[in-house]
Amino acid sequence: AVQRLLPATMSSPVTGDPVWPRVAKLFLLLLQLSAPRASLQPHRCPAACICTSDLLSCSRQMLQRVPQALPPTTTTLDLSHNALTQLHDHWLATLPHLEALHISHNQIRDLSPRAFHNASFLRHLDMSSNHLHAVERHYFEALLSLEELLLYNNRITRVDENAFAKLSGLRKVYLSWNNLTTFPFHAVQGLGIYNLRTLDLSSNNLSSIPVEVLAALPENIGNGLYLHNNPIRCSCPLYLMLQRWNQRGFSSVKDFSEEHTCKVSDNVPRSLIKFLKHSHMFENCSASAEDLHLLHLEVMVGQPILLTCNTSNTSLPHAATSYMWITPQHEPIKHPGNSNRSLEVYGNGSLRIAVAKPWLSGVYVGLAMNSPYNFSRMCEFNMTVLYPKAAGETFSTGLTTLLGCIVSLVLVIIYLYLTPCRCLGCCKKPAPLSPPQECSAQSSILSTTPPATDGPNRKASANKHVVFLEPIRETQNGKIRLALGEDFPDPKHPKVLQLKSDSESISSVFSDTPIVS
Repeated sequence: AVQRLLPATMSSPVTGDPVWPRVAKLFLLLLQLSAPRASLQPHRCPAACICTSDLLSCSRQMLQRVPQALPPTTTTLDLSHNALTQLHDHWLATLPHLEALHISHNQIRDLSPRAFHNASFLRHLDMSSNHLHAVERHYFEALLSLEELLLYNNRITRVDENAFAKLSGLRKVYLSWNNLTTFPFHAVQGLGIYNLRTLDLSSNNLSSIPVEVLAALPENIGNGLYLHNNPIRCSCPLYLMLQRWNQRGFSSVKDFSEEHTCKVSDNVPRSLIKFLKHSHMFENCSASAEDLHLLHLEVMVGQPILLTCNTSNTSLPHAATSYMWITPQHEPIKHPGNSNRSLEVYGNGSLRIAVAKPWLSGVYVGLAMNSPYNFSRMCEFNMTVLYPKAAGETFSTGLTTLLGCIVSLVLVIIYLYLTPCRCLGCCKKPAPLSPPQECSAQSSILSTTPPATDGPNRKASANKHVVFLEPIRETQNGKIRLALGEDFPDPKHPKVLQLKSDSESISSVFSDTPIVS
């Protein structure tokens, strides 16, 4: 290039050699010296910030403007807790990989039309606790990849109906703790069909909401639509809708049941009641037609199921109509079905469940639509998956328990009152023992066991020995003295010693005086 710029005949006046090779070398040397400076400049970390590999934190530095020359490798930028008042156009052009931006707790009042241009990969935007007064259409329309938008604790009084029109991937929007009096609910229908899971409008100044529009929203939006802590005017349609969501286990109502309030009178600003807690005030509210047309279906586990709606109920033209189902897990299922084909949507709008499982129980909602913003509800099925009863099972659980209790009671009565005796003599009551003072010379059988060896002088029939008790007056130390028969002439005989010990134990039983050894 340098050679083309210089004349071909140009040469050195001293040596006569061409000059352009020397000029080219000098030009390349200048490029080498300037290239490192140009490449290192964008990677420098601003003085008031902390930089890591892909994170840039400039939080709590009281910054009044965004620092210049931000590192282009940044994927997460934190500018929270500063004094920023505005964001100039294309200020994110040098951050092509930015995915998360935190600008909360600043003083930003509005946004320029191109403030978020060149941020097509941004997925998380936190602008909470600022001074925004509205959400205009041009604020976020360039953020095509945005999934989470945090705008709570601002001063927002109005949301443009097309503010989220181009954000098809939006999943969570937080607008609580603002000054909203109305909200364009019909504008979120298209978002709800696809990805929207959370829309937090709690703690605002909403005085009325279109119950008919909310009742027609898909189930996934109802599960994440938070309306508590708003002075909404009390009405039967509002109560029936929220009561229906509460019965279906929607977390937006179930987790904040005591914080759902409504205003009884517009003339009395403080006439708020917790209408879900004090439901007796709405006893005269009749069920809606939508609840009456809820079809209940019981199926056995393992069976295939086909849910069919009457497509004539929809007012949409059939030529351009497509169908979608909302599962109990609040997931949209469109034609041809989910990824593993366990749920299939046919061209006529029917939903086929390949195998009924217990976790598939719940409410299925069929929708007909001809555009992301125009759809109607066709039907609802409340499906319950049951297990088959065991073979030969004829009694219910309650009857079986009752019979078991009766049998147990009968057995206890038999044990207590009808226990049979082993012998007739055992059942007779023993005669009361006469006191020791009235004992006379009576015989008592003390031993029935014959000796181990019979001596030659003993009689064969002498297997029982008779002992005579002497009168009580002949006692010694409270013990009864035995009078031995003729069979034991020797007082030191072993049998005599055994009889003595037995007599001592008998005497100790009938004696009131303790035996002192």
